[in-house]
Amino acid sequence: MARVGLFFGTTTGKSRKVAKMIKKKFDDEVMAKPVNVNRVEAEEFLSYDFLIIGSPTMGEGELPGLSSDCEEESWEEFLPKLEDADMTGKTVAIYGLGDQVGYPDEFVDAIKELYDFVTERGAKVVGAWPVDGYEFEHSEAVVDGKFLGLALDLDNQSAQTEARLDAWLSIIAPAFDLPL
Repeated sequence: MARVGLFFGTTTGKSRKVAKMIKKKFDDEVMAKPVNVNRVEAEEFLSYDFLIIGSPTMGEGELPGLSSDCEEESWEEFLPKLEDADMTGKTVAIYGLGDQVGYPDEFVDAIKELYDFVTERGAKVVGAWPVDGYEFEHSEAVVDGKFLGLALDLDNQSAQTEARLDAWLSIIAPAFDLPL
C-alpha cells in the first residue's frame, strides 16, 4: 500500500486535475492514486498516516456538496462519516482551488473548512503557503499572513499552477518523507 493517500472533492474536475498532477510526480509505493471523496469509505481514508486533500470553494465559501448545487456528493457528505474519527498522528496537507477575481471575498475558504475539521480531530497540518502573488479581498484560509494550504486559481492564474505545486510539494516533502 502507498504511504500517502490523495483525496479530492470536485465539481468541474479541476481539483481532480491537480490531484493527478501531484500523483504523476510519485510512484505507487509513495502515493496512492487520487480518489474522489464521493467514492471512498471512511476506513480507507483513515488507513493513511499521510494525507493530501483538495477541494474547490463553492459559492459563499462552502465545501462542495449537494447543498451548494453540486450534481454529486462531495466533502459536505463525506466529512460526517469522519465525525468521530481520531486523526491523532496523521499528517495532512491541503490544497484549495478558488477564483480570486470572481469570488474575491471567499477565495479558497474551503481550505479553512478542511483544516478546522482535521485539526479538531487531532491531525497535524503542514504546507502553509504565502499570500504573495494573489489579488483577493478576503480569505478565511489566511492565518498569520499565510494560507493554511496551497491556494490555486486555475481560472485566472493557471500558468502558475505547476510552479506553485512543485514549490508546495518541496515544503511538505520533509513531513511526508517525499522523494523530490
